[in-house]
Amino acid sequence: MFGLSHAPDLTGNRLRWFNVERPLSLEDLRGRLVILDFWTFCCINCMHVLSTLKVIEETFPEEVVVIGIHSPKFEAERDAANVAQAIARYDIRHPVVHDPEMTLWRAYSVRAWPTLLFLSPDGMIIGSVPGEPDRLPLTRGIGKMIGDWKGKGMMAPKRLALRRPPKTDGLLRFPGKIKPLRGAGDGKLWAVADSGHHQVVVLDDDGCEVRRFGGGEAGFIDSDAANSAFHNPQGLICGAGVIYVADTGNHAIRLIDLEKDEIVTLAGTGERGMALGGPEPGSEAALASVWDLELAGERLFFANAGTHQLGELDLASNQVRSLAGTSGEDIIDGPSMEALLAQPSGLALDGKAGTLYFADSETSSVRALNLKSPSRVDTLVGTGLFDFGAINGPFETARLQHPLGLAWIEGALVVADSYNNRLRVLSFNNRQVNDLGENRFTCADNSCLTVSEPAGVAADGNGRLLLADTNNHRVVEIRRREETLSVWAE
Repeated sequence: MFGLSHAPDLTGNRLRWFNVERPLSLEDLRGRLVILDFWTFCCINCMHVLSTLKVIEETFPEEVVVIGIHSPKFEAERDAANVAQAIARYDIRHPVVHDPEMTLWRAYSVRAWPTLLFLSPDGMIIGSVPGEPDRLPLTRGIGKMIGDWKGKGMMAPKRLALRRPPKTDGLLRFPGKIKPLRGAGDGKLWAVADSGHHQVVVLDDDGCEVRRFGGGEAGFIDSDAANSAFHNPQGLICGAGVIYVADTGNHAIRLIDLEKDEIVTLAGTGERGMALGGPEPGSEAALASVWDLELAGERLFFANAGTHQLGELDLASNQVRSLAGTSGEDIIDGPSMEALLAQPSGLALDGKAGTLYFADSETSSVRALNLKSPSRVDTLVGTGLFDFGAINGPFETARLQHPLGLAWIEGALVVADSYNNRLRVLSFNNRQVNDLGENRFTCADNSCLTVSEPAGVAADGNGRLLLADTNNHRVVEIRRREETLSVWAE
């Protein structure tokens, strides 16, 4: 992509820096290999690259400097406050510069998310890698370059002085999906993917903690509640006495057996997999950023966000197979195995109709998979990878912005329209989209804030909703008839 040339400097009036005390120039970075990571926080492939960069940073802590250059796709990603939340959510510890006007993107002639650019210790552009690199050869290649530069006296290794993103210490941290826990005996229970704590928490119907699963540090360990480990779980679904977990950071589907106090892995190897095919045993199936789950008898459906597909785990045979999507990224309807999806991130099942609805976040769409033969994908709302907004009206003209969560209520879908910071309702009787609570709900307590990037929503009948208010680290309760909103758990 580049010939050997001097790198443009990392300066500009509209640039906002994170994790460092002051903006950095290329002169500050001389004497080390500099990796510029062009990313945007909605992008699943960008999230995958972060784990590779972390390995490189740990392997070469003084010789390599990673600079994240946040180049937004969605309007919500232009807001520096939202970028700060994403940095904390993904636990990014290297310097990040927010470039809302895409100034550095153009200066470096970048064309796709993610893209890595490499600068030599004397500030020359020496190469680029679009997409997700293969971790092992990349790490080996970097080691060889560093060895060559050391032999030429070009290296001046040292560590940067960095600031850690602040942590929150409440009950929840960046909660994802929330689902009812079936077969729980007396009283209602709810399960929440407490992604920022790398745990799953069970709450009673008043929002008080009952049990917690996972030791609290990111890991991939099957054990009991206290000694097991998850990594950034985003989704879940509950059966009788069990919780199935979309363990997103581990690219796995896990099972919590409440009676046995045992966590086991049903599918996934812990490594990011390529396109789903199958059927194949769950223990051998490499999944990719499993984001949400739904359940129908022995059929466990999952959103395989990392390969833009839907999949199915047969719980009786423990076989995994592709359900919809070719692994290409786009919004194209048709027979399920020919359709193109774009980062499916939320699921809702209408069991009576045999329809699995999914929030296809990168196309800001809500789509439907008919589970009956012949199965096919049809789009309800949404038109393209770069078409988004906050427009109500007929399905054909309405617009969402990166929705993440769905809940089915009779005759309608409730949508956690994440980047618009609101709930939307898709009504099937008139095929209209509207905001939920257009006149705003009354705050029923003294802790109301505007919701921020809600990632999950659960319906308790038609009158009550529980919403994962992700960036505010809480779950809020909405009473539709009373038009009230209150904090349920935080």
